[in-house]
Amino acid sequence: MAVKKIKETVEFQIEFYDVDSMQVAWHGNYVKFMEVARCALLRKIGYDYNEMTRSGYVWPVVDMHIKYIRPMIFMQKIRAVVTLEEYEVCMKLSYKFMDAESGTVLTKAESTQMAVDMQTKESLWACPACFVEKVRALLENG
Repeated sequence: MAVKKIKETVEFQIEFYDVDSMQVAWHGNYVKFMEVARCALLRKIGYDYNEMTRSGYVWPVVDMHIKYIRPMIFMQKIRAVVTLEEYEVCMKLSYKFMDAESGTVLTKAESTQMAVDMQTKESLWACPACFVEKVRALLENG
């Protein structure tokens, strides 16, 4: 039986301010593209950055990997699919960026975030119950 996972899809266009002099998306902007997808997934879960703050936790990125397969170019429409891979110990996300029209995979990435208690400034070695419960509720109720 396949493990049920939470996914979200966003689409955006590569704008002039995203590209270098060769009209290719500058490599540093891929982190911004990941953030756009991550924010959409967090909204779906019901745990956006405002909710994180209200819950008393911040979630710094502690690890990130990006595999550039094909360039994203000026005016290209991109479809990004982000998947929550882990939610009990840390928040681990995988990303797939594709050409929106052809479906050709352009980039794959992963990011890992750990919860930090805002009062104590201590990293948690397990995700807080407020986050885990929201994820489980969405997995159970679709």
